[in-house]
Amino acid sequence: MPVDRERIRRAVAEILDALGEDVARPGLARTPELVADAFAEMVSGLDENPLDHLRESIPFDGVAEAVIMSDISVRSLCEHHLLPFTGRAHVAYVPGDRIVGLGKIPRVVHALAARPQIQERLTDDIATTLESGLSPRGVLVVVESSHQCVSARGTNEVFATTVTVASRGSLTEPAARTEIMNIFGVGARD
Repeated sequence: MPVDRERIRRAVAEILDALGEDVARPGLARTPELVADAFAEMVSGLDENPLDHLRESIPFDGVAEAVIMSDISVRSLCEHHLLPFTGRAHVAYVPGDRIVGLGKIPRVVHALAARPQIQERLTDDIATTLESGLSPRGVLVVVESSHQCVSARGTNEVFATTVTVASRGSLTEPAARTEIMNIFGVGARD
């Protein structure tokens, strides 16, 4: 379903008016249009099936302990406050009889993140999509993000990060999870 940009534009103009602003003043004249375009971009994943990125999987008869991809960029929109949260996702899976091109993993993450979302569901949805699309022996997904609904309002915690974890199959085992989490470098400070 395409985003109704005109409706968003009108709603943003109404919000600005409710704030006591002059929507016609030079600094705000294009704001409703720009916000409508930004929202359309931030929710573009609503029209995308993340499983489509896993359909072209490759038969695999090898023995791989894990396929690991770290630091995949995450940009999403908090469904509670409609403010962005950004960070990175770390994904690992233990192949069953199928693997996928490495570029497909970030595509799955981006498709799921580009919609109104909460981080907990996003993390779980990435794991579920990989599990459903590849039938791996194990999946581990960690998402680390900073939320503007925490940093720009409320408690104003500008340095706070949220870490969420979802695991399936063999990567629910504590030793295996710990090993992969160490490879991810979760929580490590630059």
